[in-house]
Amino acid sequence: MMSDFALKSSNTPRAKRRGKLGGSIALVGALILGSAAAIPAQAQNTKIGFVNTERILCESGPAKTAQSKIEAEFKKRDDELQRLNNSLRSQAEKFDKDAPVLSESDRVKRQRELSNLDTDLQRKRREFQEDFNRRRNEEFSGIVTKANEAIKRIAEQESYDLIIQDAVTVNPRIDITDKVIQSLGK
Repeated sequence: MMSDFALKSSNTPRAKRRGKLGGSIALVGALILGSAAAIPAQAQNTKIGFVNTERILCESGPAKTAQSKIEAEFKKRDDELQRLNNSLRSQAEKFDKDAPVLSESDRVKRQRELSNLDTDLQRKRREFQEDFNRRRNEEFSGIVTKANEAIKRIAEQESYDLIIQDAVTVNPRIDITDKVIQSLGK
């Protein structure tokens, strides 16, 4: 038989709460285990692909064509910069050789001329690089647009749920970059 104290303490609200809490914990645990078992089953039906944008911009036909076009377009300016650079270098070497025999005013004058030529060359290089980058971005933005359209087409045709671009690490089995490059070549 239970003592009066034992009967009173087992019927307290605190004991009832512990009982309900234990049941709640068991219910939550069962739900977690059930949902954990359902996730892998659902993930097996998810089709994921990966596209390496950098490879597309280097290896695809349109990218190679655009790169050749841009290089041809800027070749004359690049050659001119090379010519100016060589001229500056030869003038600097000549100055170094002649400096000990030059008067102070001639030395300062030639240093100023060399400095002005160097400043001009640096400005032209900067302008060249800015123009080259702007032009390259113009050409390659069209390629990126076409690549995105090709990716969408492949995703629809092959029932992909998710296609990721530019990930840190990827299993080659889900890499569809070659399919996109081939699609752009058509």
